[in-house]
Amino acid sequence: MKRICVFAGSNPGVHTAFSQSAEQLGYELLARKMDLVYGASKLGLMGRVANTVLNGGGHVIGVMPTGLFRGEIVHTSLSELHEVSSMHERKAKMNELADGFIALPGGYGTFEEIFEVVSWGQIGIHDKPIGLLNVEGYYTPVMELVQHATEAGFIPPTETPLLICESDPAVLLDRMRDYRPPAKVNKWSELPEEK
Repeated sequence: MKRICVFAGSNPGVHTAFSQSAEQLGYELLARKMDLVYGASKLGLMGRVANTVLNGGGHVIGVMPTGLFRGEIVHTSLSELHEVSSMHERKAKMNELADGFIALPGGYGTFEEIFEVVSWGQIGIHDKPIGLLNVEGYYTPVMELVQHATEAGFIPPTETPLLICESDPAVLLDRMRDYRPPAKVNKWSELPEEK
């Protein structure tokens, strides 16, 4: 993996641990000589991870739709900035640029982005690792939902490992490095037949 796409909140959140983890992730990317791909904002956790990588001499690639450009949001010190025409194009460009994906804590936008790349992995658009940085247990309910959906028969058991969840950035990146996509099988073969 050479480039990691990070999805994150454009707010810092209420716990200092959120910002600290964004910095720790940035330091891990620097230590592993990995580029950061992200949504190009200078605010919140997005800005925190970008500034950490930039201040350490790393390479940061931002992708932002032109319609969202406002002086107080777009980061003006990025290594590269890709302007795109829509949110759909933004996500496609980030997928094209990245070798893996990590979600820091965030809101609706972060949830939508991470679940879209999981869906893309499930249907074979990519086979890249996808991680959740579980700061202060932030993503524990998401993993419980995934398990619930698996038990209810909506996520094949072979595909629950598409999401890697860890609280430590170094451990998460190690697991992502070692990730092997699930074998493509008839994903519904393990489910009971309807009566």
